[in-house]
Amino acid sequence: MREQVVLLNDAAEPIGAAFKDEVHTATTPLHLAFSCWLLSADGQLLITRRALSKKTWPGVWTNSFCGHPAPGEKIEAAIRRRSIEEIGVDPKLIEKLRCVLPDFQYRAVDSSGVVENEVCPVYVAHLKVNADEPGLLNPRPEEIDSYAWSAPAKLVAAADATPFAYSPWLVEELADPRLRNEL
Repeated sequence: MREQVVLLNDAAEPIGAAFKDEVHTATTPLHLAFSCWLLSADGQLLITRRALSKKTWPGVWTNSFCGHPAPGEKIEAAIRRRSIEEIGVDPKLIEKLRCVLPDFQYRAVDSSGVVENEVCPVYVAHLKVNADEPGLLNPRPEEIDSYAWSAPAKLVAAADATPFAYSPWLVEELADPRLRNEL
């Protein structure tokens, strides 16, 4: 089944839908997405390295997971769906999910020329378990190359020092004090 994204006008209002694999081009229209940061019960933050087969920013370190709500799907439901589809985390292990950057929007151009152009609310999800819980993660290789748990302050310092090593949305999200305060 081909994934669809919700197209938006300049006021961030839905105006239709299109297939995800057709909209991500050099002229990507504005569309709806989300970004999620996952914190373990022991305060560790999950970061993931995008699969080398990804169309945009392959092999780049980024937030815990992200995605696009389907037409008619609430963002919180899409987050729970993608927690399984992308990193293999049972959504029942998420005890708190909070939108911390409801108005986040970015546009970035990958070195291949593909544009990301998204209204992308940013969420923080808290797990009921510690980062070292056996079997907690089961990332899909077509989505995630590798992952690491980090102290949030260490990630912030690393992204500030070497922004080129991370996805542009990670760098922009972490620059916002509202997210830094949540992590």
